[in-house]
Amino acid sequence: MIEQKRGLNGFGLDNAIRLRWVLRDINGNRLKWSAADPNDLHFLEQMGFVEIRNGVPSLTIKGLGELEPGG
Repeated sequence: MIEQKRGLNGFGLDNAIRLRWVLRDINGNRLKWSAADPNDLHFLEQMGFVEIRNGVPSLTIKGLGELEPGG
């Protein structure tokens, strides 16, 4: 039986790695030093991993879960 891909894993290895780094940068407050691609931020917001508060991206519960091992 094939396990259905979930989270960012369903978008290909390269995309998943890049997007997880964006989530890590948001979580670590590193966007001042390493600006995220606006398209990546928009995608993560649309997928429910990120929300923008006062112009600053922050992780949702779903976004935090994606950073967990096996997420």
